[in-house]
Amino acid sequence: MRTLVDIPAEYLERLNDISERQQQSRAAIIREAIAEYLVNHAQADADAAFGLWKERKVDGLVYQEKAREEW
Repeated sequence: MRTLVDIPAEYLERLNDISERQQQSRAAIIREAIAEYLVNHAQADADAAFGLWKERKVDGLVYQEKAREEW
């Protein structure tokens, strides 16, 4: 899918340098960068979720069982 994105001239120059060094198209370099960004942010979101219950005084399993009783 195509999309339009405004990219500063400085970034384009740097992307062109990388593109020439790696002998890949600028579009391929951008796709790779986006893929890495998405992987890194997905992991960051998962990491942020761990430990959410550590400050709570109630046991997570007890809380879950109580909530299911209400169903």
